[in-house]
Amino acid sequence: MKARDIMTKDIMTVSPDTPVHDVAHLMVERAVPSIPVVDAAGKVLGMVSEGDLLRKKIAPQRPQVVNVLGEYQGMEEYREAFRKMGANTSGEIMTSPVVTVEAEDEAAKVGETVLNHHIKQVPVLENGKLVGLISRANLLKWLLA
Repeated sequence: MKARDIMTKDIMTVSPDTPVHDVAHLMVERAVPSIPVVDAAGKVLGMVSEGDLLRKKIAPQRPQVVNVLGEYQGMEEYREAFRKMGANTSGEIMTSPVVTVEAEDEAAKVGETVLNHHIKQVPVLENGKLVGLISRANLLKWLLA
């Protein structure tokens, strides 16, 4: 089976200027773990996930570990969390670059991608454009079929 055979085709997207508050409401209303952020041409720019939204409301904690040079380990993660705290739009809070799969990829490869990247759903592209999403639930349905 191919990605196109197991993907969800009825997907919701937001533009980079969509307010974070609106994105959160859409995710709750549709019960989705993330929403793709796309430009006017339909190109995927990033994904806004539940984790991105949680990082906005929960202050990042200062990294605890200092290496031998006196630098904090985990500083990049701290900076990223701090950046998301100040975000007002989906373009500012989204995670980018995005892990994607192609519509013709084998379902097993999609499953490996989701597991290896620790993501809950992955955008499916065809000719560079978003055509669907594959969630962990889609993969479980495929395994049970």
